[in-house]
Amino acid sequence: MTREEAIQLYREHILPEVPKRYEQEGRIDKPARAEAWNNFTDALCKDGQITLKQYETWEHP
Repeated sequence: MTREEAIQLYREHILPEVPKRYEQEGRIDKPARAEAWNNFTDALCKDGQITLKQYETWEHP
């Protein structure tokens, strides 16, 4: 999987849930978004969809 593909999946499936759970009154919760990205890429790595190097080097979009 490429980084671009991962970002697309993150934006479509993971990111929409962050505001529902962590953001109030239109305030963006950057740590929550970064944590969601880290959890997402960790799951991709553990599932073998990305390499450990990809997981360790991809920064939050």
